[in-house]
Amino acid sequence: MPIYTSFETERLILRPTSYEDAAFIFELLNTPQWLQFIGDRNVRSVEDAKGYIKNKLMSQLGRLGYGNYTVIRKADGAKLGTCGLHDREGLDGIDIGFAFLPQFAGQGYAFEAASKIKSAASDCFGIKQIYAITAKENTASQRLLEKLGLVYTKLVRLPSDDEDLMLYQQSL
Repeated sequence: MPIYTSFETERLILRPTSYEDAAFIFELLNTPQWLQFIGDRNVRSVEDAKGYIKNKLMSQLGRLGYGNYTVIRKADGAKLGTCGLHDREGLDGIDIGFAFLPQFAGQGYAFEAASKIKSAASDCFGIKQIYAITAKENTASQRLLEKLGLVYTKLVRLPSDDEDLMLYQQSL
């Protein structure tokens, strides 16, 4: 099995999400914020989370060499959230996405992690254009995308989705 790159920042380790993160992914995907702004992924157990990791996260990592990263705080090893680069159906490029447990919001972790993943997109993976999508009501995500330098361009609707999403993009 190939070795995939992990990244570090001053406070964080970002490593590819794996089966050992199943309980954490189960918790994250069932937070009120995830359900409201990202959507129900029908992950109802740790076993479901393992399937989600295998089918949605690890398959892209194996195919492209990058994907979703679990964000871990160096100070205590706490799993805070995820951040990653996603080859999302319905987008013409690679999407940067992030989600954090509610208790870790507002502490700069999402910006720190997303900044690192954004620079890795260009420096490590040769990505020239980055995209992001967010719900119209998710103003916190919109602020973070703008802080990262992405610019809102238009509303889009992804396949098998019934809601228009805000599309942001930036050349790297």
